[in-house]
Amino acid sequence: MASSCGKLCLQCRSLLCTKTVTSTWGFVSQARCYTAVTRTPIKFLHGSPIIFGDQRTTQATLRFKQQMYYCTFSAKHQKTEEKENKDVEKLSKANVVSYKNPSLTVKDAVTVTEDQMSLDLGAATEFSALEEISDEEAVTISVHSSIPPASTSLRDYVDQSETLSKLVQLGVNLWKLEQRPNVGNMLLRLNFSTDVAPRLLFLKDIGVGHSRFGYIISHNPFILTESLENLQARVNYLKSKKFTSETVASMVSRAPYLLNFSVKRLDNRLCFYQQQLSLSTANTRDIVARLPRLLCGSLEPVKENLKVCEIELGFKQNEIQHIVLAVPKVLTANKKKLTQIFDFLHNTMSVPHHLITKFPQVLNAKYLRIKERHLFLEYLGRAQYDPTLPSYIPLDCLVSLPDEDFCTELALASLEDFYLFQKTL
Repeated sequence: MASSCGKLCLQCRSLLCTKTVTSTWGFVSQARCYTAVTRTPIKFLHGSPIIFGDQRTTQATLRFKQQMYYCTFSAKHQKTEEKENKDVEKLSKANVVSYKNPSLTVKDAVTVTEDQMSLDLGAATEFSALEEISDEEAVTISVHSSIPPASTSLRDYVDQSETLSKLVQLGVNLWKLEQRPNVGNMLLRLNFSTDVAPRLLFLKDIGVGHSRFGYIISHNPFILTESLENLQARVNYLKSKKFTSETVASMVSRAPYLLNFSVKRLDNRLCFYQQQLSLSTANTRDIVARLPRLLCGSLEPVKENLKVCEIELGFKQNEIQHIVLAVPKVLTANKKKLTQIFDFLHNTMSVPHHLITKFPQVLNAKYLRIKERHLFLEYLGRAQYDPTLPSYIPLDCLVSLPDEDFCTELALASLEDFYLFQKTL
Protein backbone atom coordinates (compact mmCIF):
# COMPACT_ATOMS: atom_id res chain seq x y z
CA MET A 1 0.00 0.00 0.00
CA ALA A 2 2.74 2.42 0.93
CA SER A 3 4.73 1.60 -2.19
CA SER A 4 1.76 2.28 -4.49
CA CYS A 5 1.05 5.59 -2.74
CA GLY A 6 4.65 6.65 -3.22
CA LYS A 7 4.60 5.85 -6.94
CA LEU A 8 1.32 7.75 -7.39
CA CYS A 9 2.78 10.82 -5.71
CA LEU A 10 5.84 10.69 -7.96
CA GLN A 11 3.67 10.51 -11.13
CA CYS A 12 1.44 13.39 -10.02
CA ARG A 13 4.42 15.50 -9.17
CA SER A 14 6.11 14.81 -12.51
CA LEU A 15 2.96 15.71 -14.46
CA LEU A 16 2.32 18.84 -12.44
CA CYS A 17 5.88 20.08 -12.73
CA THR A 18 5.93 19.47 -16.49
CA LYS A 19 2.73 21.43 -17.07
CA THR A 20 3.84 24.25 -14.85
CA VAL A 21 7.19 24.69 -16.56
CA THR A 22 5.58 24.48 -20.02
CA SER A 23 3.00 27.13 -19.24
CA THR A 24 5.66 29.36 -17.74
CA TRP A 25 7.85 29.22 -20.82
CA GLY A 26 4.80 29.90 -23.01
CA PHE A 27 3.91 32.98 -21.03
CA VAL A 28 7.45 34.29 -21.22
CA SER A 29 7.66 33.64 -24.98
CA GLN A 30 4.42 35.51 -25.56
CA ALA A 31 5.65 38.41 -23.47
CA ARG A 32 8.87 38.60 -25.47
CA CYS A 33 7.00 38.50 -28.80
CA TYR A 34 4.71 41.25 -27.60
CA THR A 35 7.56 43.48 -26.61
CA ALA A 36 9.37 42.80 -29.86
CA VAL A 37 6.56 44.04 -32.15
CA THR A 38 5.38 46.93 -30.05
CA ARG A 39 6.86 50.24 -31.23
CA THR A 40 6.19 53.94 -30.82
CA PRO A 41 6.12 55.99 -34.06
CA ILE A 42 7.94 59.27 -34.59
CA LYS A 43 5.80 62.39 -34.16
CA PHE A 44 6.19 65.60 -36.21
CA LEU A 45 5.24 69.19 -35.35
CA HIS A 46 4.92 71.61 -38.32
CA GLY A 47 7.01 69.29 -40.43
CA SER A 48 9.86 68.95 -37.87
CA PRO A 49 10.41 65.85 -35.84
CA ILE A 50 10.36 66.29 -32.06
CA ILE A 51 11.20 62.65 -31.15
CA PHE A 52 14.11 60.95 -32.91
CA GLY A 53 14.24 57.17 -33.42
CA ASP A 54 12.01 54.31 -32.13
CA GLN A 55 10.87 54.61 -28.52
CA ARG A 56 10.92 51.28 -26.60
CA THR A 57 11.14 52.54 -23.02
CA THR A 58 7.76 51.19 -21.93
CA GLN A 59 8.28 47.86 -23.67
CA ALA A 60 11.80 47.45 -22.23
CA THR A 61 10.53 48.13 -18.71
CA LEU A 62 7.77 45.60 -19.18
CA ARG A 63 10.24 43.06 -20.50
CA PHE A 64 12.55 43.59 -17.46
CA LYS A 65 9.66 43.10 -15.01
CA GLN A 66 8.57 39.94 -16.79
CA GLN A 67 12.10 38.52 -16.66
CA MET A 68 12.38 39.28 -12.95
CA TYR A 69 9.04 37.57 -12.34
CA TYR A 70 10.25 34.52 -14.23
CA CYS A 71 13.49 34.32 -12.22
CA THR A 72 11.60 34.61 -8.93
CA PHE A 73 9.11 31.96 -10.01
CA SER A 74 11.91 29.61 -11.09
CA ALA A 75 13.71 30.01 -7.74
CA LYS A 76 10.54 29.28 -5.79
CA HIS A 77 9.84 26.29 -7.99
CA GLN A 78 13.37 24.96 -7.48
CA LYS A 79 13.05 25.20 -3.68
CA THR A 80 9.69 23.44 -3.80
CA GLU A 81 11.16 20.72 -5.97
CA GLU A 82 14.08 20.14 -3.55
CA LYS A 83 11.69 19.91 -0.61
CA GLU A 84 9.53 17.41 -2.43
CA ASN A 85 12.58 15.32 -3.32
CA LYS A 86 13.52 15.10 0.36
CA ASP A 87 9.99 14.05 1.29
CA VAL A 88 10.01 11.33 -1.40
CA GLU A 89 13.40 10.04 -0.15
CA LYS A 90 12.05 9.77 3.40
CA LEU A 91 8.95 7.97 2.12
CA SER A 92 11.13 5.60 0.08
CA LYS A 93 13.19 4.73 3.18
CA ALA A 94 9.96 4.02 5.05
CA ASN A 95 8.83 1.75 2.17
CA VAL A 96 12.08 -0.20 2.35
CA VAL A 97 11.57 -0.81 6.05
CA SER A 98 7.99 -1.85 5.40
CA TYR A 99 9.10 -4.18 2.61
CA LYS A 100 11.60 -5.95 4.86
CA ASN A 101 9.03 -6.31 7.62
CA PRO A 102 5.50 -6.44 6.15
CA SER A 103 3.92 -6.13 9.58
CA LEU A 104 5.21 -2.51 9.88
CA THR A 105 3.09 0.32 8.55
CA VAL A 106 4.31 3.62 7.13
CA LYS A 107 3.74 5.29 10.50
CA ASP A 108 5.74 2.59 12.23
CA ALA A 109 8.55 3.00 9.71
CA VAL A 110 8.75 6.71 10.40
CA THR A 111 8.81 5.95 14.13
CA VAL A 112 11.68 3.50 13.63
CA THR A 113 13.64 6.12 11.68
CA GLU A 114 13.15 8.73 14.41
CA ASP A 115 14.19 6.25 17.09
CA GLN A 116 17.34 5.44 15.13
CA MET A 117 18.19 9.15 14.83
CA SER A 118 17.65 9.67 18.54
CA LEU A 119 20.01 6.78 19.30
CA ASP A 120 22.69 8.26 17.06
CA LEU A 121 22.37 11.66 18.75
CA GLY A 122 22.43 10.07 22.18
CA ALA A 123 25.67 8.28 21.35
CA ALA A 124 27.32 11.60 20.49
CA THR A 125 26.27 13.36 23.68
CA GLU A 126 28.49 13.50 26.76
CA PHE A 127 27.97 11.40 29.86
CA SER A 128 25.64 12.72 32.49
CA ALA A 129 27.18 13.91 35.74
CA LEU A 130 24.83 11.61 37.71
CA GLU A 131 25.31 8.51 35.53
CA GLU A 132 27.39 5.68 36.91
CA ILE A 133 30.05 4.40 34.51
CA SER A 134 32.57 1.58 34.65
CA ASP A 135 36.30 1.98 35.18
CA GLU A 136 37.01 1.12 31.54
CA GLU A 137 34.67 3.87 30.34
CA ALA A 138 36.18 6.35 32.81
CA VAL A 139 39.67 5.71 31.40
CA THR A 140 38.50 6.46 27.86
CA ILE A 141 37.03 9.84 28.82
CA SER A 142 39.32 12.69 27.71
CA VAL A 143 39.16 15.91 29.69
CA HIS A 144 39.98 19.13 27.88
CA SER A 145 42.88 20.94 29.51
CA SER A 146 42.02 24.32 30.97
CA ILE A 147 45.63 25.54 30.80
CA PRO A 148 45.81 28.61 28.56
CA PRO A 149 48.00 28.10 25.47
CA ALA A 150 49.86 31.38 26.02
CA SER A 151 50.10 34.00 28.75
CA THR A 152 52.33 36.82 29.93
CA SER A 153 52.09 35.81 33.60
CA LEU A 154 52.78 32.57 35.46
CA ARG A 155 49.82 33.13 37.76
CA ASP A 156 47.50 31.85 35.02
CA TYR A 157 49.17 28.42 35.31
CA VAL A 158 49.50 28.08 39.09
CA ASP A 159 46.16 26.30 39.60
CA GLN A 160 46.89 23.74 36.84
CA SER A 161 50.63 23.20 37.43
CA GLU A 162 51.70 21.21 40.48
CA THR A 163 55.25 22.52 40.14
CA LEU A 164 54.23 26.18 40.24
CA SER A 165 51.77 25.70 43.09
CA LYS A 166 54.41 23.94 45.22
CA LEU A 167 56.98 26.62 44.43
CA VAL A 168 54.55 29.30 45.58
CA GLN A 169 54.09 27.40 48.85
CA LEU A 170 57.87 27.39 49.29
CA GLY A 171 57.93 31.18 48.99
CA VAL A 172 59.25 31.53 45.42
CA ASN A 173 58.52 34.92 43.84
CA LEU A 174 57.09 33.96 40.46
CA TRP A 175 56.65 37.60 39.47
CA LYS A 176 60.44 37.95 39.53
CA LEU A 177 61.04 34.79 37.52
CA GLU A 178 58.50 35.58 34.79
CA GLN A 179 60.41 38.79 33.97
CA ARG A 180 63.44 36.75 32.97
CA PRO A 181 63.49 35.33 29.43
CA ASN A 182 62.58 31.63 28.99
CA VAL A 183 62.43 30.96 32.74
CA GLY A 184 58.63 30.66 32.75
CA ASN A 185 58.68 28.05 29.99
CA MET A 186 61.39 26.14 31.82
CA LEU A 187 59.38 25.98 35.05
CA LEU A 188 56.25 24.78 33.26
CA ARG A 189 58.17 21.87 31.74
CA LEU A 190 59.54 20.70 35.10
CA ASN A 191 57.93 17.84 36.97
CA PHE A 192 57.82 18.43 40.70
CA SER A 193 58.36 14.79 41.69
CA THR A 194 61.24 14.04 39.34
CA ASP A 195 62.89 17.45 38.86
CA VAL A 196 62.19 19.76 41.81
CA ALA A 197 61.82 17.47 44.82
CA PRO A 198 65.25 15.73 44.44
CA ARG A 199 67.03 19.13 44.35
CA LEU A 200 65.18 20.34 47.41
CA LEU A 201 66.10 17.15 49.26
CA PHE A 202 69.73 17.69 48.24
CA LEU A 203 69.72 21.21 49.66
CA LYS A 204 68.19 19.89 52.86
CA ASP A 205 70.85 17.18 53.12
CA ILE A 206 73.74 19.67 52.92
CA GLY A 207 72.19 21.75 55.70
CA VAL A 208 70.18 24.48 53.93
CA GLY A 209 67.06 25.42 55.91
CA HIS A 210 63.55 25.19 54.49
CA SER A 211 63.11 28.93 54.89
CA ARG A 212 65.88 29.58 52.33
CA PHE A 213 64.43 27.43 49.53
CA GLY A 214 62.21 30.23 48.24
CA TYR A 215 65.08 32.75 48.26
CA ILE A 216 67.46 30.40 46.43
CA ILE A 217 65.02 29.43 43.67
CA SER A 218 63.77 33.01 43.27
CA HIS A 219 67.30 34.17 42.50
CA ASN A 220 68.58 31.02 40.79
CA PRO A 221 65.83 28.87 39.23
CA PHE A 222 68.45 27.13 37.08
CA ILE A 223 69.59 25.10 40.07
CA LEU A 224 66.50 22.96 39.39
CA THR A 225 68.04 21.89 36.07
CA GLU A 226 71.49 21.02 37.40
CA SER A 227 72.27 17.33 37.72
CA LEU A 228 72.57 15.94 41.21
CA GLU A 229 76.01 14.53 40.37
CA ASN A 230 77.38 18.00 39.53
CA LEU A 231 75.85 19.55 42.63
CA GLN A 232 77.36 16.88 44.85
CA ALA A 233 80.77 17.22 43.17
CA ARG A 234 80.86 20.99 43.89
CA VAL A 235 79.91 20.49 47.51
CA ASN A 236 82.60 17.83 47.87
CA TYR A 237 85.18 20.23 46.42
CA LEU A 238 84.35 22.96 48.95
CA LYS A 239 84.60 20.46 51.77
CA SER A 240 87.97 19.31 50.43
CA LYS A 241 89.17 22.92 50.83
CA LYS A 242 88.45 22.69 54.57
CA PHE A 243 85.06 24.45 54.43
CA THR A 244 82.87 22.97 57.13
CA SER A 245 79.38 21.61 56.39
CA GLU A 246 77.79 24.54 58.23
CA THR A 247 79.90 27.01 56.23
CA VAL A 248 78.96 25.37 52.93
CA ALA A 249 75.26 25.50 53.83
CA SER A 250 75.58 29.16 54.81
CA MET A 251 77.45 30.00 51.59
CA VAL A 252 74.82 28.29 49.41
CA SER A 253 72.01 30.07 51.28
CA ARG A 254 73.56 33.51 50.76
CA ALA A 255 74.95 32.93 47.24
CA PRO A 256 72.30 30.99 45.28
CA TYR A 257 74.47 30.71 42.13
CA LEU A 258 77.40 29.14 43.96
CA LEU A 259 76.56 25.54 43.03
CA ASN A 260 75.94 26.41 39.37
CA PHE A 261 79.67 26.91 38.72
CA SER A 262 82.01 24.08 37.89
CA VAL A 263 84.73 22.84 40.19
CA LYS A 264 87.39 24.29 37.89
CA ARG A 265 85.90 27.79 38.11
CA LEU A 266 85.60 27.63 41.89
CA ASP A 267 89.22 26.58 42.15
CA ASN A 268 90.36 29.42 39.85
CA ARG A 269 88.51 32.00 41.94
CA LEU A 270 90.06 30.83 45.19
CA CYS A 271 93.53 30.93 43.64
CA PHE A 272 92.91 34.45 42.30
CA TYR A 273 92.09 35.97 45.69
CA GLN A 274 94.90 34.15 47.38
CA GLN A 275 97.47 35.41 44.88
CA GLN A 276 96.19 38.97 44.37
CA LEU A 277 95.95 39.73 48.08
CA SER A 278 98.90 37.57 49.15
CA LEU A 279 96.69 35.78 51.62
CA SER A 280 97.15 32.49 53.37
CA THR A 281 94.82 29.59 52.70
CA ALA A 282 92.98 30.18 55.98
CA ASN A 283 92.50 33.91 55.29
CA THR A 284 91.30 33.22 51.75
CA ARG A 285 88.82 30.70 53.09
CA ASP A 286 87.70 33.24 55.70
CA ILE A 287 86.89 36.11 53.31
CA VAL A 288 85.12 33.75 50.86
CA ALA A 289 83.04 32.24 53.65
CA ARG A 290 81.99 35.71 54.81
CA LEU A 291 81.25 36.96 51.27
CA PRO A 292 80.53 33.87 49.11
CA ARG A 293 79.38 35.94 46.12
CA LEU A 294 83.08 36.60 45.50
CA LEU A 295 83.09 33.15 43.87
CA CYS A 296 80.02 33.93 41.72
CA GLY A 297 80.46 37.46 40.39
CA SER A 298 82.77 38.89 37.77
CA LEU A 299 86.40 39.52 38.61
CA GLU A 300 86.64 42.80 36.70
CA PRO A 301 85.07 44.99 39.45
CA VAL A 302 87.36 43.34 41.99
CA LYS A 303 90.45 44.07 39.94
CA GLU A 304 89.32 47.66 39.40
CA ASN A 305 88.71 48.29 43.11
CA LEU A 306 92.13 46.90 43.98
CA LYS A 307 93.72 49.31 41.51
CA VAL A 308 91.65 52.22 42.89
CA CYS A 309 92.73 51.48 46.47
CA GLU A 310 96.37 51.27 45.47
CA ILE A 311 96.70 54.05 42.88
CA GLU A 312 93.94 56.60 43.51
CA LEU A 313 93.51 56.26 47.27
CA GLY A 314 97.18 55.63 48.01
CA PHE A 315 96.93 52.60 50.29
CA LYS A 316 99.85 50.25 50.58
CA GLN A 317 99.63 46.52 49.81
CA ASN A 318 99.58 45.49 53.45
CA GLU A 319 96.94 48.15 54.21
CA ILE A 320 94.72 46.86 51.39
CA GLN A 321 95.17 43.35 52.74
CA HIS A 322 94.10 44.46 56.22
CA ILE A 323 91.08 46.37 54.87
CA VAL A 324 89.90 43.40 52.79
CA LEU A 325 90.25 40.98 55.70
CA ALA A 326 88.18 43.29 57.90
CA VAL A 327 85.59 44.36 55.28
CA PRO A 328 85.49 42.01 52.23
CA LYS A 329 82.68 44.12 50.71
CA VAL A 330 85.32 46.68 49.73
CA LEU A 331 86.24 44.37 46.87
CA THR A 332 82.78 44.63 45.33
CA ALA A 333 81.85 48.16 46.48
CA ASN A 334 80.83 50.85 44.03
CA LYS A 335 83.91 52.69 42.82
CA LYS A 336 82.27 56.13 42.98
CA LYS A 337 81.02 55.59 46.52
CA LEU A 338 84.42 54.30 47.65
CA THR A 339 86.32 57.30 46.33
CA GLN A 340 83.68 59.75 47.64
CA ILE A 341 83.90 58.42 51.20
CA PHE A 342 87.68 58.35 51.17
CA ASP A 343 87.87 61.91 49.83
CA PHE A 344 85.63 63.21 52.62
CA LEU A 345 87.49 61.28 55.33
CA HIS A 346 90.97 62.15 54.17
CA ASN A 347 90.59 65.66 52.75
CA THR A 348 87.71 67.13 54.76
CA MET A 349 87.99 65.34 58.10
CA SER A 350 91.83 65.12 57.86
CA VAL A 351 91.90 61.43 58.77
CA PRO A 352 95.24 59.82 57.76
CA HIS A 353 95.57 56.50 55.93
CA HIS A 354 96.64 54.48 58.94
CA LEU A 355 93.49 55.49 60.91
CA ILE A 356 91.27 54.54 57.99
CA THR A 357 93.12 51.22 57.83
CA LYS A 358 92.57 50.76 61.57
CA PHE A 359 88.82 51.40 61.19
CA PRO A 360 88.03 50.10 57.68
CA GLN A 361 84.29 49.81 58.52
CA VAL A 362 84.03 53.50 57.72
CA LEU A 363 84.56 52.69 54.03
CA ASN A 364 81.40 50.58 54.09
CA ALA A 365 79.23 53.23 55.79
CA LYS A 366 76.79 55.67 54.22
CA TYR A 367 78.33 58.85 52.92
CA LEU A 368 75.43 61.03 54.10
CA ARG A 369 75.66 59.69 57.67
CA ILE A 370 79.37 60.44 57.85
CA LYS A 371 78.86 63.94 56.47
CA GLU A 372 75.95 64.90 58.76
CA ARG A 373 77.60 63.68 61.93
CA HIS A 374 80.96 65.24 61.18
CA LEU A 375 79.37 68.63 60.42
CA PHE A 376 77.34 68.44 63.64
CA LEU A 377 80.45 67.63 65.67
CA GLU A 378 82.31 70.42 63.92
CA TYR A 379 79.48 72.84 64.75
CA LEU A 380 79.78 71.83 68.43
CA GLY A 381 83.60 72.01 68.33
CA ARG A 382 84.04 68.29 69.00
CA ALA A 383 85.26 67.04 65.61
CA GLN A 384 88.53 65.57 66.91
CA TYR A 385 89.74 62.27 65.36
CA ASP A 386 93.35 62.13 66.54
CA PRO A 387 93.74 59.44 69.21
CA THR A 388 96.66 61.31 70.80
CA LEU A 389 94.52 64.37 71.63
CA PRO A 390 91.70 64.76 74.16
CA SER A 391 88.00 64.39 73.21
CA TYR A 392 88.98 61.74 70.68
CA ILE A 393 86.11 60.47 68.44
CA PRO A 394 86.74 56.92 67.11
CA LEU A 395 85.70 56.45 63.49
CA ASP A 396 83.92 53.17 64.14
CA CYS A 397 81.73 54.78 66.79
CA LEU A 398 81.07 57.71 64.49
CA VAL A 399 79.40 55.53 61.87
CA SER A 400 78.03 52.59 63.87
CA LEU A 401 76.21 54.15 66.84
CA PRO A 402 72.48 54.96 66.58
CA ASP A 403 71.49 58.62 66.51
CA GLU A 404 70.48 58.72 70.15
CA ASP A 405 73.71 57.12 71.40
CA PHE A 406 75.76 59.29 69.06
CA CYS A 407 74.22 62.46 70.54
CA THR A 408 74.55 61.43 74.18
CA GLU A 409 78.01 59.76 74.06
CA LEU A 410 79.94 61.61 71.35
CA ALA A 411 78.21 64.93 70.62
CA LEU A 412 77.01 65.55 74.21
CA ALA A 413 73.85 67.12 72.82
CA SER A 414 70.17 66.28 72.60
CA LEU A 415 68.61 64.32 69.79
CA GLU A 416 66.26 67.25 68.99
CA ASP A 417 69.27 69.52 68.46
CA PHE A 418 70.75 67.04 65.99
CA TYR A 419 67.48 66.81 64.06
CA LEU A 420 67.19 70.61 63.92
CA PHE A 421 70.76 70.82 62.65
CA GLN A 422 70.01 68.29 59.91
CA LYS A 423 67.27 70.60 58.62
CA THR A 424 69.82 73.36 58.07
CA LEU A 425 71.94 71.25 55.73
